[in-house]
This record gives sequence, C-alpha cells and structure tokens, in this order.
Amino acid sequence: MPGTSGRGAGGAADGAAGGGAGAGAPGGLRRTLTFRDLLVYGLLFIAPMAPVGIFGTLQARSHGAVTVVYLVATVAMACTASSYAQMVRVAPRAGSVYAYARAGLGEGAGFVAGWMAMLDYLLIPAVAYLFSGIALHALVPAVHPWVWTALAVVVTTLLNLAGVRTAARVGFAVLAMEIVVLAVFVVSAVVVLASHGAQRGWAAPLTGEGGFSAGAVLSAVSVAVLSYLGFDAIASFAEEAGGGADRVARALLTCLVVAGVLFAVQTYLAALLMPMSAADLAARPVEQGTAFYVTVDSAVGRWLRDLVAVSKAVGAAFAALAGQAAAGRLLFAMARDRRLPGAMSKVDAASGAPRRALLGAALVTLVAAVGAARRDDGLDQLSSIVNVGALTAFGLLHASVLGWFWIRGRGTDRLPGRSGAPGDGAPSVLWHAVVPLLGLAVVIAVVVEASATAQLVGGVWLVTGLVVLAVQYGGRARG
Repeated sequence: MPGTSGRGAGGAADGAAGGGAGAGAPGGLRRTLTFRDLLVYGLLFIAPMAPVGIFGTLQARSHGAVTVVYLVATVAMACTASSYAQMVRVAPRAGSVYAYARAGLGEGAGFVAGWMAMLDYLLIPAVAYLFSGIALHALVPAVHPWVWTALAVVVTTLLNLAGVRTAARVGFAVLAMEIVVLAVFVVSAVVVLASHGAQRGWAAPLTGEGGFSAGAVLSAVSVAVLSYLGFDAIASFAEEAGGGADRVARALLTCLVVAGVLFAVQTYLAALLMPMSAADLAARPVEQGTAFYVTVDSAVGRWLRDLVAVSKAVGAAFAALAGQAAAGRLLFAMARDRRLPGAMSKVDAASGAPRRALLGAALVTLVAAVGAARRDDGLDQLSSIVNVGALTAFGLLHASVLGWFWIRGRGTDRLPGRSGAPGDGAPSVLWHAVVPLLGLAVVIAVVVEASATAQLVGGVWLVTGLVVLAVQYGGRARG
C-alpha cells in the first residue's frame, strides 16, 4: 500500500511529536484554543436544536419512539467519537481524518479520506447558509433568500479570517443564545405538561405508539445520525488546541454526550406535546418538516415558535462558520502535504489563520449556497448529497484505527504521550478492534439507506478523487 513507509508513517510520527508546522513554529498554526473553545466549535457545528428540522420525519419513521432513536444514535456515534479519540493522539495534526487515514493506512488512503471529507466540509456549511437565508427571507420577505445567504457567508468568513479565537468568542455568544432558547422551550414544555398533561402516554417516546418496532427505530437511526455530523470538526483544530491531543479527545467525547442529552430531552418533550399521532404524521409527509414548529405553536404559543425559528436562522449561519473553519484546516493540511495547491498552506502572520485555505473554502461554499438559493429545489438537492462524503470519511477513520493498531502491528502499543491508555489484552481488543468494527458497520448501514442521488454524487466524487490521486502519483513517478 502506498505510504506504508516514508511520508505516510512519518506524518504520524511528526504529529505525535508535536513537530512540524503545527507546533507553533513560524508560519504554523497557533495553540490558542481552550477546552471550552473546542466544545463551542463542535456544538456550534452540530447545533443544540438540530433535531427540529427532522423531528417529524423521525417520529413517523420510528412509530413514535423518537427519543429511543436519538439514544441509539448517540451510542452508535460513540464508536466514531472513540475512533477519533484514539487517532487524534496518534496524529495530533490539522486535517482530522485525512491525517489519521494517512497515518493508519498510508498516503493514498489519507488523500481519499481527505477528499471525501472535503465534500462534507464544503457542502454542509452551504446547506446551513441556505437554511439561514431561507429563514431570514421568511422574516423579511422583501429580501431574496440568496442575498441573505451571501451576506451570511461574508459575515462568518470575516470572523474566521480574524482568527480562530475571535471566531470562537463570537461563536460562544451565539451558542449561549441557542441554549437559552432551548432552555425556554424545555421550561415551557414542562409547565404545559404539568398543567394540562401529555397528548399520549409518558413512555410513548421510548416505547413507540402501538408497540415497539426495532426495525422502525433502526430505520430512523440511519437518518438521526446525520444530526451529529459536525462534532468531528473538533479534531480539525488539533494543532491549535492548548493542552494537546488529550484535550481534543476529551472535547470530542464531551461534545457527543452533551449533544445526545440535549437531543433526547427536546425530542421527548416534543413527542409528548405533539398534537398529531405518529401514524397521522406518516400519512402526511408534507407536514413532517414543520412538525416541531406546529407542536410548539399549539402547545405553548406562536411567540415561542418564532423564537425557535429565529434561533435556528442565526444558529445555522454560525454552524456554517464552524464548518467553514474546519474546511479551511482540511484544505490547509492537504496543501501542506502537497496534495492541493501549496498556496493554501500559508498562515496569516497577524491572525494565525490559514487565510487562503479559508477563502478557498468560502468561495466554493458561496457558489454552492447562492446557486442553490436561486433554485426552488436547491435545499433538497444540497441536502441529499452532503452526508455521503462524511460517512465515507468516517468509514476510513475506523479502518485507520484497525490499520494503525493491528495491520501495522501496533496493537499492543500504548498510545503515545498518554500513560494508562488501553494497552495489550482485552481493553486493546475492545477499543482498537471491536469499537471501530461496530462503527464501520453503522457507517455502511447508513450509506446503504442514503438516497440514490447521494450515492451517485458520492460515487462520482470518489472516482474523481481517485483520478486526481493517480495523476499525482504519475507526476511523482515521472519526476
């Protein structure tokens, strides 16, 4: 396999040692992010109220057991979080899964992982920007959605160019606002439930309406795991985190747990208050997208529905900010390794941000988001393709754990720089074999459930990446 020696193995060694451009050297990224900053970026990208948009779909698919869906999805995504936590200590470098696949599987696999993650990191922000533009257009109809969308891209790009700490501070304020709105919903829902009771049995969000169906729950889980896409962006800031790889690993796992709790609580309360049964909702698919808003309106009032809508509009733009920042780090890392044009590997001396990589990511996202905003079906088209890139990258992440600890014969090694990490014996088998295999199985199941459009676009993007990789190898051979 290409890269099993030389740069492929050396990249991991460099990362473990904290060397290279990521250790605060001139021209490198700066270690300024705290644990809170990392958590803010992860939760911003996920969004505390991510289930709002797909609540109705999950309620209908799961036959009413929507809360169990999120509990199962959290456990499933814990496998991915565990693999990230393992590999961020092996290769604590910018680029996230690109660096990990490069360390565990070689340069070729690393490029493919980065290429597929690029599709996710460039288009998920585009979807978030478009969602923000549509929501703001609903509040100010005189301004076309594409104008709001472009404005959101410009504002958040300027914040990212100002530096990772500046963006994190503003992001913290937006995240705090989202959590306050979520808290208002939770308190209001509890008051309504205490005063008027629930629309259905208190256990219904856990057991389903009319009986529990494991098949229905698993079908809904394949959609719900997409709510968690974004927590992995934390790993992209490995070279900018004070405290090193352990802090990044802790932030990854904490972010997933916090998101899982928030998702479970809000869906449980919404399911109890929802005026329609899961069966009625399944029979009216056109009403599934607004089910959460209808529930809030009928149970609490229009004021809270509008407050949730405004929070989602602002939160979406800043979720895109976190996604754009992660995309910039991925492009920076790949350019630094000469997998993309070298100009994107430059770091701005004043802000410490990879300015050219950020501008490159912003340009692609701007074109995709504004182009979609000018089409009636733009949101559906973008949403259908953004997930396959991330899921493929997740699959290569799990394969990287197997590659590093087993294929390369490191299964009995302790993780570098961390005493007490899983070593040989049963713990090593669990964390370095069983967990990544389970994570890989989840990824395959979700990809199989993806739409035909998403599979087609993902396949074309993958083939394009393989062609680019072949051209690069051909150029090196001739050189």
